[in-house]
Amino acid sequence: MKFNMILGKKQIVLASLVLVLGAAIYLNYTFSQTGQPYDITTAATTSDEDGTEHYGEAQLTGASAEEDSTADEYFAQARLERQRSRDEAVETLANTLGNADLSDEEKELATAKALEVSKQMESEANIETLVKAKGFEDCLAIVSDDSVKVVVKTEGLNAEQAAQIKNIILEETDVLAENVSVGEVQ
Repeated sequence: MKFNMILGKKQIVLASLVLVLGAAIYLNYTFSQTGQPYDITTAATTSDEDGTEHYGEAQLTGASAEEDSTADEYFAQARLERQRSRDEAVETLANTLGNADLSDEEKELATAKALEVSKQMESEANIETLVKAKGFEDCLAIVSDDSVKVVVKTEGLNAEQAAQIKNIILEETDVLAENVSVGEVQ
C-alpha cells in the first residue's frame, strides 16, 4: 500500500514537470518566430549628443506610429528574454531531476523549485491579464522569488492606476509591498 502511495506522488510530480517543460518549449517556439536574436546591450543603450552611453534610461514619449512600434518591440523583446531565462531554468531543473545519483532530499528541493517556477509563470500571466483588463494596452510582469516588476504601456501613469496595479500584484503573489515596482512605457 505504501509503495503505491510513493509511486503516485512521483508520477504527479513528474507529470507536473513535464507539463511545465512542454509549456515552456511551446512558448519559446512561439516567441522565437521573429528570427532575430535579441541583444540586451543594444536594446537598453542610449547615447547623448557627446557620445556618452546610458544603460536603462530610455523613456519613450509621444504616441507616433514609430514610437508605438518601439514600445511594442520593447514588450515583445522583454517577453522573449523572460521566456528564454525561464526555459533555461526549467531545462536545468529537468536535467537535475533526471539525474539518478541525486538523494531524495535533493530531488525534493529540485521539485519544489520547479513548482515555484511554475507558480511564478502562472502569477505573471494572471497579473498581465488583470492589468490589461483595467484598460492598459499592454503589460509585462516579471515575478521572482522576492520581488515583482510590472511595466505597462500607457500615455501617463497616475497614482490611482499605480495603486490598482500594486493591489493586483499583492493579491496574486506573496511578495511584500516594498518589493513591488510599477513602471511605464509610453
